[in-house]
Amino acid sequence: TPSILPPDLIIRALNTVKANFALNSDIEITLEANPGTVDEQKLQYLYQNGINRLSFGVQAVQDNLLQKIGRIHTIKEAEMAIEIAQKIGFKNISVDLMYGLPGQTLEMLKEAVSWAVNKNIQHISIYGLQIEENTVFGRLYDQGNLILPSEDESEMMYDYLTEQLPKYNYNRYEISNFAKTGYESRHNLAYWQDKFYLGLGAGAHGYYNQKRVQNPFDIDEYIKKCNQKILPFINEEIVDEKAHIEEFCFLGLRMAKGIDKEIFKQKFNTDIESLYGEILPNLEKDGLIINTQKYIYLTFKGMKFGNQRSEERRVGK
Repeated sequence: TPSILPPDLIIRALNTVKANFALNSDIEITLEANPGTVDEQKLQYLYQNGINRLSFGVQAVQDNLLQKIGRIHTIKEAEMAIEIAQKIGFKNISVDLMYGLPGQTLEMLKEAVSWAVNKNIQHISIYGLQIEENTVFGRLYDQGNLILPSEDESEMMYDYLTEQLPKYNYNRYEISNFAKTGYESRHNLAYWQDKFYLGLGAGAHGYYNQKRVQNPFDIDEYIKKCNQKILPFINEEIVDEKAHIEEFCFLGLRMAKGIDKEIFKQKFNTDIESLYGEILPNLEKDGLIINTQKYIYLTFKGMKFGNQRSEERRVGK
């Protein structure tokens, strides 16, 4: 949780970036924050020193649900954090909402959506609960002590989110992300648009020049490598063209606008139909994609299936 770090250290890191890179004047600088780790003094200092977007991990608006998933904040603290941030001057605030939580009902989720809309939030990310192995939830689930909504109930929650948020003027620009016009997360879009990014800090990942890199998780080892003036990578993976094409398509289809055929041709010196000419008609026939002259993008049904597949990838299925 970045907001745990003292604000002067956050800005010290940010100023180091500013001193070593050419940044656009309209740069988006986001701080992910747990509502229970910020106050007016901290947010004021961060705002005055360049942080212009906040992403709060709210997750739910019922305190009993927050306790069940191990969150340290209450809904009152989340409300106060957002109201303070807005009073200070933050005009770009995102919240995470989750569905499929233990004991959660569709009515509880509706309450969370109504809460976010009434708080005039600019961006909403939605995530379904995933049970990971070797975690508290994983062990409780294996023991039969974790009561989750049924698959049908979780599907109803997902359908509600994806159908209702656009009615409140939150455009679905990516499978799990909704934003008011002009407030799409540039950070998120960088991943889906195959842009390079640097990962600074212990355990961070980066992607540039078709190479994926990972820094050591051990902080002492990371600092030692940095002090030796060497790139602190413990893992480097070259993304070959086949993998690059597959990732470009998979990530591109997460976006509402889908894959830009012209950009695909520029990157890979071939038409996408020449590679996937047999697959695309079948996906169209199944109602999963729409293939136009310029773009290939997922239908509502396709986004639903794509969301399930991407979540399976995240848990290693």
